Amino acid sequence: MVRLQKFLADCGVASRRASEQLMLAGRVTINGRVVKELGVKVQPPADKVAVDGHPVRPRRKLYVALHKPPGYLCTRSDPARRRTIGELLPREWEHLYSVGRLDRDSEGLMFLTNDGQFSLRLTHPRFGARKTYLVSVMGRVDRSMLEKMTAGLMDQGEKLKAEKARILSASNSRSVLELELTEGKNREIRRLMSALGLTVTHLQRIRIGPIKLGELPPGKWRTLTETEIKSLLPEL
Repeated sequence: MVRLQKFLADCGVASRRASEQLMLAGRVTINGRVVKELGVKVQPPADKVAVDGHPVRPRRKLYVALHKPPGYLCTRSDPARRRTIGELLPREWEHLYSVGRLDRDSEGLMFLTNDGQFSLRLTHPRFGARKTYLVSVMGRVDRSMLEKMTAGLMDQGEKLKAEKARILSASNSRSVLELELTEGKNREIRRLMSALGLTVTHLQRIRIGPIKLGELPPGKWRTLTETEIKSLLPEL
């Protein structure tokens, strides 16, 4: 069961708020009956929903992997006219939204979908979906710093923590790390490094759950396979 206004929004009729206005105006029916109550739920496909007499059908669910390049915002439009990930996708996919975010200067693997449950399972901390990152920083990182990363550090009232951290290379001028995180707080890795006195020079997400970035070039996308989707949502 799903609220009618959410069902209408998921089908691409209008936003949830605009769908509520359609309901209040008496333009929406369920099984031929006009429905104006905002708390009403429907059970597709058993319930037949129509707007102005035209049947409403769910959109096909899409799951897209994108290699976000640095310099792009994880949004569809920007008032300042900066580059956005919307420019990298087909125009007909305007209804897709990003599953989590990467900051403007970061790059790597991200998903887009129109499936709210899929997005929730990969972004809510209670599900613990792991994301893996390659991080380059200025200076040498030692084992004591790794221990602090995995123990967690407080910053602006939040605990920042890597589930796993390892050094791939280290010199006096540059270190490369591999980090695994589950929560994905705002700019968490950059804040975690800053708390240790480290400056990030490059940040790339290389894996979400079992799905790797692989050879997908920057700025390119591909649809996830059924096997990949089931590996992210085993119950499907």
